Amino acid sequence: FGDYFKKESIEYAWEFVTKELKLDKDKLAISIFGGNKNVPEYDKESEQYWLDLGISAEKITKVEDNWWGPAGQTGPCGPDTEIFYWTGKDKAPAKFDESNDRWVEIWNLVIMQYNKTKDGKYEPLAQQNIDTGMGLERTLAALNGFDDNYLTELFQPIIKEIAKISNTKYEDNKRTFRIITDHIRSAVFVLGDPKGVTPGNLGQCYVLRRLIRRSIRFAKQIGITKPFTVDLAKIVIKKYKKDYPELKEKEQTIVSELQKEEENFSKTLAKGLKIFEKLINTKKLDEKAAFTLSTTYGFPLEMILELAKEHDIELSKEKYEEHFKKHQELSRTASAGMFKGGLADDSAMTKKHHTTAHLLLQSLRNILGDHVEQKGSNINAERIRFDFAHDSKLTKEEITKVEDMINEQINKALDVTCVEMTVKEAKQAGAVGVFDQKYGEKVKVYTVGDFSKEICGGPHVKNTSELGSFKIAKESSSSAGVRRIKAILK
Repeated sequence: FGDYFKKESIEYAWEFVTKELKLDKDKLAISIFGGNKNVPEYDKESEQYWLDLGISAEKITKVEDNWWGPAGQTGPCGPDTEIFYWTGKDKAPAKFDESNDRWVEIWNLVIMQYNKTKDGKYEPLAQQNIDTGMGLERTLAALNGFDDNYLTELFQPIIKEIAKISNTKYEDNKRTFRIITDHIRSAVFVLGDPKGVTPGNLGQCYVLRRLIRRSIRFAKQIGITKPFTVDLAKIVIKKYKKDYPELKEKEQTIVSELQKEEENFSKTLAKGLKIFEKLINTKKLDEKAAFTLSTTYGFPLEMILELAKEHDIELSKEKYEEHFKKHQELSRTASAGMFKGGLADDSAMTKKHHTTAHLLLQSLRNILGDHVEQKGSNINAERIRFDFAHDSKLTKEEITKVEDMINEQINKALDVTCVEMTVKEAKQAGAVGVFDQKYGEKVKVYTVGDFSKEICGGPHVKNTSELGSFKIAKESSSSAGVRRIKAILK
């Protein structure tokens, strides 16, 4: 930010690529911003800097799309210039033609030069800056003389295992092998992250679930019928554990979550595919049928759309969503009597149970770890039902610890206070909340003594001394990676 700009960044990139990586200069080419309707003039400065470094004019091409930003309607933006490498075994052409797919982009320098104003003007930024990135696998392929990222040492152990268990060849099934390899590697890193998520139906959890399930579906296409995700995951962990030791530390969690997801989805997939094929054969696959298939049988919409496309059937996502909205309206009507936060009513006992749920979440986080997040609740005057993210059954010792910790806070007679603040302020204050859900401008943050702080809509008691004695009645599995506690106050 402001330390150096175009000239220096171009020189640094060229020095690294040619002197440190020692890539052949004759196999390198450059693209620059070629001008567009908003900014008609092409990036003459970058062109001159590349020429000064010895790049021939024939190896520099002007591209209209070499422009980044702004992220919204206004803000920082500017041209970018890219370095390409010739992956062909033969000598690189004298003239650079970006449409030839053997020219592979390995480096991009984004030159944040302007600020786009509300009235559409492009003014020079007060503090111009550089955003640069290099494709790791692409560069590794270039260094090894490959024209395919998946031939590099980062991917080959996984590719070879897929070939072995499917009894097929990568060369004959490149797209399928690549999807399985990429998705499983991504899933392992998400599950292995210290603040990682587990497969689920919302937000980041759903992205992870899609990665795993899509790899399973493509594995079926090349004849893999037995569980395979764990075998591939172990290869990924072995390959990356030196640089990412958290993968080895969380290996048990990674393996456990993949096993559960693969087992559950294999059943769903087998059932769903039978119904899908029947719909195809009877020519009854439409948006309404797709909705039933996804909501009743748990078959992912993205997979339905993808499979339909493979059969030359274009389903409208908008029409699907119309069915979804109708379903939501019916659901809202059916549950019109429910209160906020999974509460059945606003009776005195329900308020007590609701306040206790705050103590329960914090106790679980203290005892099991910060990965514990609330995944749902249903609270009434009779009991607390609380779902939370955790990958294994609670031991008797852990249950006792949770009970003791909650009863300790009750006996301390802690005050329950509420303050309204912005979501940003709530985060900074250390409040627990599902921050990928949509909140209003202001949220209520309930604090129980110095024990817990949580975003919540209420209602609550004023002091924990009102609660009584806490007891866990049952602990069980709710779904993959989610446990359920049923508890009472005596």
